[in-house]
Amino acid sequence: MGFARTCSVALVGVEGVVVEVQADLEPGVAAFTLVGLPDKSLTESRDRVRAAVVNSGGEWPQKKLTVGLSPASVPKAGSGFDLAVACAVLGAAERIDPRVLAEIVMIGELGLDGRVRPVRGILPAVLAAADAGYEQVVVPESAAAEAALVPGVSVLGVRSLRQLIAVLTDEPVPEEEPDGQGRPDPLLAGLRVPGAGAATGMDGGGAQQPEHDLADVVGQTSARTAVEVAAAGGHHLFLEGPPGAGKTMLAERLPAVLPPLTRQESLEVTAVHSVAGLLPPGKPLVQVAPYCAPHHSATMQSLVGGGPGVARPGAVSLAHRGVLFLDEAPEFHGQTLDALRQPLESGHVVIARSAGVVRYPARFLMVLAANPCPCGRFSQRDSLCDCPPSAIRRYQARLSGPMLDRVDLRVEVDPVTRAQLTAPGARGESSAAVAGRVRAARERAAARLAGTPWSTNSEVPGRELRSRFHAAAGAMDEAERSLERGVLTARGVDRVLRVAWTVADLVGHDRPDAGDVRLALQLRTGIPRGAPMALGALA
Repeated sequence: MGFARTCSVALVGVEGVVVEVQADLEPGVAAFTLVGLPDKSLTESRDRVRAAVVNSGGEWPQKKLTVGLSPASVPKAGSGFDLAVACAVLGAAERIDPRVLAEIVMIGELGLDGRVRPVRGILPAVLAAADAGYEQVVVPESAAAEAALVPGVSVLGVRSLRQLIAVLTDEPVPEEEPDGQGRPDPLLAGLRVPGAGAATGMDGGGAQQPEHDLADVVGQTSARTAVEVAAAGGHHLFLEGPPGAGKTMLAERLPAVLPPLTRQESLEVTAVHSVAGLLPPGKPLVQVAPYCAPHHSATMQSLVGGGPGVARPGAVSLAHRGVLFLDEAPEFHGQTLDALRQPLESGHVVIARSAGVVRYPARFLMVLAANPCPCGRFSQRDSLCDCPPSAIRRYQARLSGPMLDRVDLRVEVDPVTRAQLTAPGARGESSAAVAGRVRAARERAAARLAGTPWSTNSEVPGRELRSRFHAAAGAMDEAERSLERGVLTARGVDRVLRVAWTVADLVGHDRPDAGDVRLALQLRTGIPRGAPMALGALA
């Protein structure tokens, strides 16, 4: 009887569980049994592994073979266990020393010819292995750069099963024939889900387009100030205005204003994108804030996450640490929008399915854009709108009160006038200049919040704001009067204080004064209160 074991990783969302892959050979009729809650793609690994071993020059044992995946109570999905199963079988057949395999984690899919193909979720799988105390990991060669992002782990990238067998048995490592020139590497196909980028409204690396500069936006002083405040404090933003006023332009330029991701944030974002199959080849680490803009016909599952079997990450998770832009927000289904309430508060999504419970991170900056009415021309200043009042009320009511109560900033984007569009020197500040102020404001907030679990003003709970981070004496009087009149809710008062702290960080005040709170009230309610919209006037 022969026995060998090695390890692999089962992913549940972006969290991994180290799975021990055991192989047992006994005399009897040749058979291959795989146990331990495998899914369909994992069950099919029996044929893939057998063909890969034979085509790699190995001899398949003609005995009763049982492969167990432990712990058996954890569901296993995907083809990433192929490499571990093949090596465990070869260890039980004494082709490889079983003692060499015991402390190695192996992740990868096998082709019938023995080539090792990449799978999604390499980074979270290696992170789980490192947390469990394993120091050696074997992954496909094309995914080795992604696995190497985890510190303290020795990564071996292999292109074929033949190479891995040679390394483990101290034999000369064979050279693999290069693929045909001028064609994409077929081994990289497992890193991406076909069509996933187009379905989520993202580009390949989750980065904003480099030509998007805030200087391209003409006029719109109020909206530009709101974008700067949103970036500095991580506040959600609602832009309302007629078609062509620049709402989409402002949202597309918001990621360029956000600070670069920290190392920890980059790993979080990369892990989600790796599981979703959105990491482009050659770019294993996402270092800029992602931007996700789903179409208004998106379903609840595509926004929040879900799907058959184990739930996949949705747009809110793909926008983690970045921007989620919902253009034409009233055209989204009401239940779909209301499903965002919990992620907006908690910063994560918990999806319960029959196959298990999955938790995905979802701390994003949401930007809503909407027309004021179905025709888009309704305004308090003129009478160009042809919509009846009942149609306007129905259209604006599609965004529920509880949903809008979670949005910190509400700004009306006015149409650009001819004078603004044709004036010489109409270009405003560039994204680089605004990003510098945003970065300085974030540093002030981080210094104030040092020693707490929060890093931005939008994350601080209301009770902590009221007890530890007070505004200047008398600064909140106008906000408290708005609470008494019913203009603001209790949550709204807390959000006004959060925005006031962000304004104070941008203009360099030690704590919010009455002018900062007045501007925060104006940004929060959308009601003019005489506050100057240019931040320089408050400094």
